[in-house]
Amino acid sequence: MNSDELKARTKQFALRVMRLVEALPKTCVGRAIGSQLVRSGTSVGANYRAACRGRSKAEFSAKMGTVAEEADESCFWLELIMEGDLLPSERVQLLLDEADELTAIFTASTKTARFGGQS
Repeated sequence: MNSDELKARTKQFALRVMRLVEALPKTCVGRAIGSQLVRSGTSVGANYRAACRGRSKAEFSAKMGTVAEEADESCFWLELIMEGDLLPSERVQLLLDEADELTAIFTASTKTARFGGQS
């Protein structure tokens, strides 16, 4: 997968997160978790784009670490939504699967950037 494909994929992830958050209950918990998920879910794509513009290997590596962290944080909030019964699991599972995949992709990319494929 090239950088343009990943940019598109992370943007689609952000849009899907936004739609899911709109469906959350308008309770204190729903709003709090929704706010956190919107921040982390949209940050994945924004920080990936910033990483692609990195001026050095160190800057690229640092940004990619942030991307992986934000994707993993999105997993956490999606898991809470499911386990807290805020939305039906079948409504959330595909988005959680995508967040898991993005976390794996960016974690591997971070390791490659930092260690040249050696971990």
